This record gives sequence, C-alpha cells and structure tokens, in this order.
Amino acid sequence: MLAIIGGTGLTNLANLEITRREVVRTPYGEPSGHLTFGEINTGRHKAEVIFLARHGYGHTIPPHEVNYRANIWALHSLGVTRVLAVNSVGGVAANLGPGQIAVPDQIIDYTYGRKHTFFEGDKPVTHIDFTFPYCHRARMLYLAAAKASGIPVVDSGVLGVTQGPRLETLAEVNRMERDGCTMVGMTTAPEAALARELDLSYATLALSMNHAAGRGSSSAGIKLEEAEAVLKVGMEKIRTVLAQAVELHAAMPTEVRGFK
Repeated sequence: MLAIIGGTGLTNLANLEITRREVVRTPYGEPSGHLTFGEINTGRHKAEVIFLARHGYGHTIPPHEVNYRANIWALHSLGVTRVLAVNSVGGVAANLGPGQIAVPDQIIDYTYGRKHTFFEGDKPVTHIDFTFPYCHRARMLYLAAAKASGIPVVDSGVLGVTQGPRLETLAEVNRMERDGCTMVGMTTAPEAALARELDLSYATLALSMNHAAGRGSSSAGIKLEEAEAVLKVGMEKIRTVLAQAVELHAAMPTEVRGFK
C-alpha cells in the first residue's frame, strides 16, 4: 500500500477518485484528519493510494502541533509500506529559487519539544540507523517519476527543519547555510525518523516557495503573497510527479515496495 502525505498547498489531490474515508484511532492520539482512500487514474490503469493532509484538511494545524506519531502509526496500521511526502520549503542554495523542486537526501533537525520516537515509556531503549534518512528506493521513485513527467528536479539536498510556524531570521539561515543546508522547511522532522522506526519506505518531494531569508528575492524580506502564487503553480507540477510516481510504484514487484 502506498500513502501520500501532503503539506502546505496540498490538502487534497485533484486527480484522486475517492472511494472512502476512514477515521483511525491510535495509541498516540488523533491523526491530522481522516485518511482518504482512493484511486489515481494514471492513464493506463488505476492505482490505489491513501492520502493524508499533514496540516489537516482545512490547513489548521501548525508544524509544531502536528501529531506526527499518530499520522505515521495510522498509516502503518493500515498496511502502508511506502510514504511519499510533500514539503514546501525555502531555498537556501542558489539553485533552489522559487518554483524549483528537489528530492533531498539529508536532514538537519533544528526542532525541539516534538514527540519524535515511538520508543519511550516502558518500551526498551531502541536505536535506529539514520545515516541516510530517506529511503533510497523511494527517492529513486521520485526521480524517475519527475524524469518521466519531463519536470526538472534537483536530485539531492540537505533539508534543515525548523520549529515554526514563524519563518527564519537572516542569522538563522546564515547558520544553516554554514551547516550545509540547501533548503529549509518545518515538517520533515520527526516524520522521517518515525517512518524509519516502523521500517516504512519514506522520501519527500520539496517545492521551493521562496528564497530563504536574505537570499535572492528575499534579501529585504520574504513576500508571502508572492510565495503563495509560486505555491499554487508549483503544486500542479507536484501533482503531476505524484501521479507518475504512483504509476511506477504500482508496476514494481512487491519485494521492492518497502524500505531500503
């Protein structure tokens, strides 16, 4: 089973034929909303997916209040083996200007106070290998889908994850650039680590809404209305890549649909 987690700008999939909705109860509280089951018509056949809006279907849940554990646990409990996530980011590197899409391969987590593990309380101390935070197979799926769709993407990058919901200061972005970040967002952590704890194949497609603070067109401040316009156009490209990724995933042998 394949799941898609939509972020800012992607609270629904226009090309998803909804078959049912299900409210899932978890030991970690309520997910961001009901899980939407449906089919995406890829042109050659229909492929089943589960969709979840990370910030709620009305986009009312800020990044620091997302119940990441409930979201990931709910998907896992329904038999999901691969999660294709979408994130809206600010571009730190020069090649990640507004409208550019990237498939990051690394994360630096600057968040605090978030519930970031399933292994707590009376559970044994458990460590996971997080050297490579994204599943290689899922990343290659995204890259192949972008190529098949004719949509250019940056094939790597370091996503710095901040607490939000405010945007970053110039000094913070300068620090992140020194740390090696090429883009900045607010929601990949702890989502990616939780997926790894449950052995889910997980990768994200990142859309740059704007230059990060102090860069390019944001040198004197981030113009939110311009970022929203970029988001609207960019998400159409994201939907195209997602539909292609769903088709490619459906054609894969079962044994390569999981984490590697």
